[in-house]
Amino acid sequence: MQQPQQTSVSNLYFDVVSVLYNSLEAAQTAASYIQDAQQSGNQQLVQFFQNYQQAANQMAQQAQQFLSQQGSQGQSSGSRY
Repeated sequence: MQQPQQTSVSNLYFDVVSVLYNSLEAAQTAASYIQDAQQSGNQQLVQFFQNYQQAANQMAQQAQQFLSQQGSQGQSSGSRY
């Protein structure tokens, strides 16, 4: 059972903002993983963590674009989500 909304912020809006935040955090954290793998000389792990960082950045970009699109639609229609 879903709990009633406790704030004036839409659950969907919060969800997308959360994805954006967590994706950016993951991409930033991956940078230290890449550095660790480089220092150990493990090129396979360097590539793995670079792929992970790229995927996290792509998700962040998608979330940012979605928020931007929804914001401009909300201004013209008077509502968001």
